[in-house]
Amino acid sequence: MKSIRMLLVALSLSLLLGGCLYTDIEIPQDTDLNQTVLGAKQGEASTYSVLWLFAWGDGGTKAAAENGDLTTINHMDRKIFNILFGLYSRTTTVVYGD
Repeated sequence: MKSIRMLLVALSLSLLLGGCLYTDIEIPQDTDLNQTVLGAKQGEASTYSVLWLFAWGDGGTKAAAENGDLTTINHMDRKIFNILFGLYSRTTTVVYGD
């Protein structure tokens, strides 16, 4: 009985804390993905945060387009990297175009 209770607690915690220790995901910022043409160029811009106290960077669309030398944006993605409940995090805007 005690082992079943411990198993249920472990399963509950894994559902509640999923992605809290480590997260590395990429999310599209478009609704018509089946019609999207990415383009020949790609640009990225990131923002960073450490210890929930310090944050810096320019993760905007304009900064990403300038970093990739883009004049036309066809598609945008968002990358999120997070360690230990946000102890360190990086959010990156990725733009594609020409």
